[in-house]
Amino acid sequence: MSQALWIAKTGLEAMQMRMAVITNNLANVNTAGYKRGRPVFADLLYQNVRQVGAQSAQNALLPTGLSLGTGVKTVATEKVFTQGNIVETANPLDIAIQGKGFFQILMPDGTIAYSRNGSFHLNETGQLVTSSGLVVQPAITIPPDAQNITIGYDGTVSVTLPGSTTPSQVGTIQLADFVNPSGLQPIGDNLYLESAASGTPQTGTAGQNGLGTLLQGSLETSNVNVVESLVNMIETQRSYEMVSKAIQATDRMLEYVNNNV
Repeated sequence: MSQALWIAKTGLEAMQMRMAVITNNLANVNTAGYKRGRPVFADLLYQNVRQVGAQSAQNALLPTGLSLGTGVKTVATEKVFTQGNIVETANPLDIAIQGKGFFQILMPDGTIAYSRNGSFHLNETGQLVTSSGLVVQPAITIPPDAQNITIGYDGTVSVTLPGSTTPSQVGTIQLADFVNPSGLQPIGDNLYLESAASGTPQTGTAGQNGLGTLLQGSLETSNVNVVESLVNMIETQRSYEMVSKAIQATDRMLEYVNNNV
């Protein structure tokens, strides 16, 4: 196969990957707490035909070399954990994180997952759970006769019970943070798992030690910028077309050689 054809093939695959990432971002533009992804590319190995710095004569060195690239590859699709916009919902169980940190979610197998989506509900026993029924950690149970629920900036959860004017504290929502959030493993359903690259979770009270604060009655929206994504989509499409034209041009060149040899 012509080297140009092979290089163009890798370029098409890279542009298809970039388009898939952009499409997934746009599909999740209305997903609460979603963090956009971005592909990371790297050039492939080079064929070193003429070594830079080699001797061209007894007292002369080559100032430049001759290296032929072999294309491009996708090396990562990393998450960008910038802050999304905060929108008010007036739902007392909706909680937005302003700043760094993740909610801790108990998985069915006993492991802890992490999420930025603060759209919570109460299950049949009054525990605070996600939309999928997974329990928020540390577990918080709201009494069935609670008249209102208040969640402070530091995650303190208080309720007012009948016959009492003094709020009663029923628990505290703690946050977790990581040295490298981009190293978290996304598993869908707005959840991430700890990995060797993310480091161990550092848990603590909201608003302390660099953790963000909590805002009740609000949700953090996706950090996907629709206009930027559309521009990237057009750019990707044009790049794909140019690489396709390179394939067509190489094919015509090979056809010319075959017909004139």
